[in-house]
Amino acid sequence: MPLLSDLIQRAADRLFMPWVLLVLMGGGLYLTLRLRVVQVRRFREALRVMLTARPRGADGPLTPFQAFMTALGASIGTGNIAGVATAIISGGPGALFWIWCYGFFATAIKFCEAVLGLRFRVARGDQVQSGPMYYLRDGLKSPALAWLYAAAACLGALTTTPFSQPNSIGVALSHVLPTGAVVLPWLGAVSRTSLYVGLAVGVLTWAVIIGGIKVIGRAAEKLAPLKVGLYLAGGLIVLVTYAAALPSVLALVFREAFSLHAAGGTAAGLGVMMAMRYGVARGVYANEAGYGTAAVAYGTAQSDRPEQQGLHAVMETFIVSCVTSSISALTILVSGVAQQSIAVIRAGGEGLTSTAAVAGAFNTAMPTVGGWIVAFCAFLFGYTTLIGWAFYGEQALEYLVGPRATRVYRWIYCLLIPFGAIAKPTAVWAWGDMMNALQVFPNMIGLLGLAGLAAKYATRRGGAESSAGLEAP
Repeated sequence: MPLLSDLIQRAADRLFMPWVLLVLMGGGLYLTLRLRVVQVRRFREALRVMLTARPRGADGPLTPFQAFMTALGASIGTGNIAGVATAIISGGPGALFWIWCYGFFATAIKFCEAVLGLRFRVARGDQVQSGPMYYLRDGLKSPALAWLYAAAACLGALTTTPFSQPNSIGVALSHVLPTGAVVLPWLGAVSRTSLYVGLAVGVLTWAVIIGGIKVIGRAAEKLAPLKVGLYLAGGLIVLVTYAAALPSVLALVFREAFSLHAAGGTAAGLGVMMAMRYGVARGVYANEAGYGTAAVAYGTAQSDRPEQQGLHAVMETFIVSCVTSSISALTILVSGVAQQSIAVIRAGGEGLTSTAAVAGAFNTAMPTVGGWIVAFCAFLFGYTTLIGWAFYGEQALEYLVGPRATRVYRWIYCLLIPFGAIAKPTAVWAWGDMMNALQVFPNMIGLLGLAGLAAKYATRRGGAESSAGLEAP
């Protein structure tokens, strides 16, 4: 098993360095310029739209706000807790700078995904088919790329999210609950707490996704604001507690972003590359820009204004990259948990990582209570991501084989969740990096090819227009 884990990690590293990094950062820079820095120019309008958008009589199962919350709920997953913590401990404090950097350019990527997702969806009343498959097929006129994306997205949703999200939930609860080991056939000894968590989360996920996108949207509408507010409040308490350390930590983040020494201290000269690799990898895991998932979520909205959904995506990416991800990274840095873990790893030991590192940081400011806050937030983060990604994978599978396989897919998805909860975190995150990277390439080709159309929506204002007259180039 360690050999397999190492092979997966090496494959993920080779995909991200330099290929995925170049595609995402380069593509994000190009789209930012092509859309005339829409994330800055229309930020105030995006904030207003987030708070006031209403249905406009168009087809679609969800209101614009429900579509926004579904996308936000799916993207703010345990990647914002466990993934960001892993980035800091594996790539050093400088990884936070690259999370911010990618987050800025990712906003333009996600604006395009949301706009094109609504523009090229196939909607008949409450029945909606949306996602990059449709703008690749109907906008870019490339059925082959559409099929390739759908295959990667379906396999990725089925083999990453049911593993990464319950795994982080299990790690968080194991940190605050007494746990023992249970021996399973073929799997050996596993954490009893993680196993029970996986079984419970699997049942709860099934209870929602079996009802389809309307039930998913209603659940996300209620849970997404709760999880963001609770995590933000807990994180601010930690930051206020260690406010004196904040200036030096911010200086450390910027200094280490361009350091020549890797976090582990064993690969001098590779520090910048490691910080970039983990910063971008965990940044895209946190905000999902580049995966194409925004096109699926925002394509379900009862709206005839693609630019409205694009502005929702601007706020979603800002909240993920600049709020929740920053809370995770800064709390483990100002509390010293990250530095201690890095030192232990340098000495050949196993320091705190994943959700346990953030729980440890919260506990330093709020003993016991802090760990429970992180555990509860990890559950909410992971749960809403699980139900959102179930729909994403379902849409990709429906594109490939039609709706007849949907119910079987939902059952398999839920049955995999307990196995994800007891898996090794390092293998889970490496596999997630690799599978998600495969979605990036066809999706980014579509975004770059249709950038001219997205740019027209980026400069469009007013609420009376429809999509008429804006055709794909």
